[in-house]
Order: sequence, then structure tokens, then C-alpha cells
Amino acid sequence: MVAAQESPAPEQPLADCAAIDDDAARLACYDRLAGRPAAAGTAPIVAPYSPGGRTPNVIAPAPGQERAPTPSFLSRFWELEPADKRGVFNFNGYRPNYFLPVHVTSDINTDPSSPTQARDLAPEPFQRVEAKFQISLRSKLFENLLLPGADLWGAYTQQSVWQLYNTENSAPFRNTDYQPELIYMMPVPQRLGALPLGWHWRFGQLGLAHQSNGQQDPLSRSWNRAYVGFGLENEHVSIVARFNHRFSESPETDDNPDLTDYIGRNELQVGWAPGRATALATYKYSFGLPRRGSLTLDWSYPIKTDSMRALRWYAQFFTGYGENLLDYNFRQTSLGVGVALIEF
Repeated sequence: MVAAQESPAPEQPLADCAAIDDDAARLACYDRLAGRPAAAGTAPIVAPYSPGGRTPNVIAPAPGQERAPTPSFLSRFWELEPADKRGVFNFNGYRPNYFLPVHVTSDINTDPSSPTQARDLAPEPFQRVEAKFQISLRSKLFENLLLPGADLWGAYTQQSVWQLYNTENSAPFRNTDYQPELIYMMPVPQRLGALPLGWHWRFGQLGLAHQSNGQQDPLSRSWNRAYVGFGLENEHVSIVARFNHRFSESPETDDNPDLTDYIGRNELQVGWAPGRATALATYKYSFGLPRRGSLTLDWSYPIKTDSMRALRWYAQFFTGYGENLLDYNFRQTSLGVGVALIEF
């Protein structure tokens, strides 16, 4: 448990102060150990959480001041606990934000099609080496909505593959997917969330999402879905599962009636953040279709190792169907390298 007290005990190790990145906060911590009174209005000092290490002592904030964030990654990310709440209409990263100037695929889809979108044109002169980037943001719209501690979030994700080096054909954008979402997050009370072997059930979630590539026929691809999910956590490992239900469309308007047969109806994410590095594995699948779906591995590491908020080296490996909507029924394996713009 995190220990809280009005002032640090004399035997508090100096290492707690030395671990604080902020210069002013670190100096104030040393002053407190030395018995020097803090200046009026000084903010409470909180030693940073170190995944996999011991939980440092935390000095309780004065009345009216913000509480220290919890050591739970999922709680900090989704603001599940009261100490992690930051109000509404703040922008945060959602899915990984990255720019991959080098994205190499084993095979390029030069003739995309679907059962309802036949294509009678010549194959596109696309190259296997291109660029890929993703922008993904979220903001809390309502706090403590309907259930205690439950919040409603809005999110937007845009992913593009760009034929950056295909200058003979004007370096076109091969595809861009747009995905707005509404996400209702419900924190699980601690007394109900404790699981064996140190695991914790952190949240349940409900969501609505629309995804489309905004192209005209015969290249138009889209789907609408609702999903239910949950999140588990054990120290620096997190597991998030989602189960999607696609809303049916009429055969006359459905651009991709077999989409979920290829990309999968369910999604399982395993995150790992032992220290500076972060890793994320995403497996999309459908029960009864073992040869479909996909596996994505994302990895990042800070370029400037003394700052966790600096730009990060980023690598992404993908294999399977549906790296983007245009390629939903096209199997490929790809590898991209670049930088992450926002830590995930």
C-alpha cells in the first residue's frame, strides 16, 4: 500500500528524493529531510512510481491540493481512480501515435476488391516500400456519468499509408482510415477487482465506433460496430479484451460484407511496460476461423533516455489480414520503423 503522512520520517531514504526528476521538487524533498520548513504554497512532493520496483513513500497533499496519481497504468490512462481524475475536455493520446518513414510489406495490394466492389481497372503501380503514420486522440466528455466513477470518452484515430517514395506516380496516399469512437468506461471497485496471482480487474467498457476510408466506389470500405470489453492488470503487464458486434447493412450499401470474416470480430491486447521500453501485442481473431485475423507487435523506447516524455524510437510488426480497411481481405506481413509522437 502507498504510505501517506504529513511530513517524511527522518529515516526516509535519500534515494526517494534523488529519484525525483523535477529540480525544484527534488530540492524541496531534501529540505524536508533536513527539517527546513517549506515555503508557503509549496506543492506536495511525490516520489515517482517505478514499475517493478518498490512503491516509494508519498507525502499526503494539503487540503484542496491534487492527490498523487496511483501506480496503476490502466487507472492513470483511463482516470479510473479518484486520484487520477483530471476533469473533462483534456486531450490525451489514445492508440499509438507514430510516423514510420520506412514501412516494408511482403506483398502490396495492387488490385483491391470485395464481393460487392468488383474492380475492372488495371493494377495500381504501388511499391512495397512506403510510409505509414497514425494520429489518435481522446478526450473525456462526461465525468461520473450514471455510475460512480464512470466516464464517457470521445476518441478519433486516423491511419494512413503513403507511397512516399513512388515519385513517378506523384507519391499518392494509398489509403487513409478514419475512426471516431464513443467509449463508456466503468471502473471496478477494488473489493471486487482483486483476482488470484496478483491480478486486478480494473474496468469494464462499452463502445460505439465507425470506421471508413472515405473513398469512392469501388474502393470504399466501412463498418459500424458496438463492443464490450474489460481490462486486467498485474504490475507492469496489462490485458485488454474487446468483443465486437458489427451492425448489419443492406446488400445494396455494404461495401465489404465479409469484412469480419477476415479481420476478426474480437481483439486481445497485452501491454508490457517494465521501465523505459513499452511493448504492445494486439491479436484480432474470430472463433472458428483460425487462419484469419492478425497479429501486431508495437515497441517503443525513448530517444532521450532521461525523459519518458521525449520522442521515442518506434517499431511495428504486422502479419495477417486487414492492416488497413482497403486491405481487409489481403494477407501480408510488414515491418515499419520510425518515431512515436506520444507515449502509449
